[in-house]
Amino acid sequence: MADASTTPSARETELLEAAYRYVLEHGLADLSLRPLATAIGSSPRVLMFLFGNKEGLVRALLARARADELAFLGELADHPAPPDLAAAVDQLWRWLSAPDHQPLLRLWTEAYARSLVDPQGPWSGFARTTVDEWLTLLATFQPPGERDTPDDTAARSLALAVLRGALLDLLATGDEPRTTAAVRHHVRSLRN
Repeated sequence: MADASTTPSARETELLEAAYRYVLEHGLADLSLRPLATAIGSSPRVLMFLFGNKEGLVRALLARARADELAFLGELADHPAPPDLAAAVDQLWRWLSAPDHQPLLRLWTEAYARSLVDPQGPWSGFARTTVDEWLTLLATFQPPGERDTPDDTAARSLALAVLRGALLDLLATGDEPRTTAAVRHHVRSLRN
């Protein structure tokens, strides 16, 4: 497996992308190397060679999923900033509720939950790191002098809780109009 000091081979990158597409469709819960390898045109032996073991592959897949999430967060941070936390929450919800992001968000939800119940597994730290990344992003949409006040910390924590809760609800029910209305209600409360 390529470590931080080496560049992954073209074959490793190709197989990781194919495995990522596979887990976006099938999830991680029942991931087995043999069916995965067959589906992506490889063998369990090659996957073991490239990623060390199943846990190494899961870690690589979670890093790949995080790369997609961080790419969006980076785009949001690099664009002219929304004027405030309310506008940022609105933009984030539009991305989270987009139908083409549902597979990534189901995978994210699965990894988030697994990191809570099995903190020593390959998803170790996934939930905590995700919370920290999103809170850091949300802080950039608050006035610099007020980001560390208890009220502003609570405001971005509540915004994150609303986004995560609405996302879980949307994934569970598919009720986009209702969940969007709930998020928009929160956005209005942030503006008051």
